[in-house]
Amino acid sequence: MTDVSGAPRKRTESMLGSVAASFRPRFGLLADRDFVEVRLGGSGGQGVVLMGIILATAANHDGRCVVETESYGPEARGGYSRSDVIIAEAPIDYPKLDNADLLVALSQDSAQGYVKSLRRNGVLIYDSEIVKNPPAFAGATIGLPFSLWAKEETGRIQATNVVALGAVARITGVVSIQSIREAVSEAVPAGTTEVNLKALDRGLSVDPAEWETDQR
Repeated sequence: MTDVSGAPRKRTESMLGSVAASFRPRFGLLADRDFVEVRLGGSGGQGVVLMGIILATAANHDGRCVVETESYGPEARGGYSRSDVIIAEAPIDYPKLDNADLLVALSQDSAQGYVKSLRRNGVLIYDSEIVKNPPAFAGATIGLPFSLWAKEETGRIQATNVVALGAVARITGVVSIQSIREAVSEAVPAGTTEVNLKALDRGLSVDPAEWETDQR
């Protein structure tokens, strides 16, 4: 597990940026939480680590404190990996996720394996093209066809992770739309910015009427 963005200096800069962040409104299911724990889960090759880096970068642009950590499972044997992002208004003392407010699952295994980490009032968002049997969960459950949208919009299934991030920002408000746009432009590999921004816009275009939501 590696902490890639939790250095004290970075947290201090994030706090100093809070004034600028006031001009970056966030709207959504989790926008009013001052301390948010996010788990991003998937299998090898789905870009889960990049998702975490982009989300952490966006939170930093919002002027908030952030820590991102990564854990790799035995993907070659059908396992799954994750990236955890903790976002807060105050300095973060403990870098490991305790109970997630949000789980974004891009594979069936990660949905089943990580749902137990979710708070009862949390949010589960999953790729409905991949996760055919979403796990039972007491909070909000939202399934959207991220991989299908990625292929339709860009012709590349590899853009699924960025489509998902756009929908996450739109639905939950854990980061602002302005900041997620900036973070994608900064973090994606050289030469892929245009296609990734196109994928992001597809996710950001999600309308509440098309959410597959189940409150259990």
